[in-house]
Amino acid sequence: MPSMVSRGRGRRTINEINMVPFIDVMLVLLIIFMVTAPLITPSVIDLPSVGKAAKQPDQVIQIVIGKDESIAMKLQEKSTALPLKELASTVKKAQSGATNPAVVISADKNIKYETVVKVMDTLQRAGVQRVGLSVQLAN
Repeated sequence: MPSMVSRGRGRRTINEINMVPFIDVMLVLLIIFMVTAPLITPSVIDLPSVGKAAKQPDQVIQIVIGKDESIAMKLQEKSTALPLKELASTVKKAQSGATNPAVVISADKNIKYETVVKVMDTLQRAGVQRVGLSVQLAN
């Protein structure tokens, strides 16, 4: 074995991470994103708007959900309170005479959203086609 002559400090390990390659890669990625960003066209989302129905419904059945989560069906200014279990069958009977019926759900703003979803789900499972939500427009 040849002997090593030590001159001053000798060999030592480097304990630092070399950041130069990392910075080079990040700058290249930055330039790529800066060049390609203007070339990407923003997608256009076609949102629905209110009042564009092709034909107005012949009959509107309104389901009113009160503050105490009571359910009432309003048809031609006549209101009938009923439980959730009987809602679907009552609405189907009321729709049987009309050719283009619609169901509108009106709910108090302080009730749980879960109650509105349960009513919508019950109606849709029963086969009611046109179910909508009534909203109050802000002034």
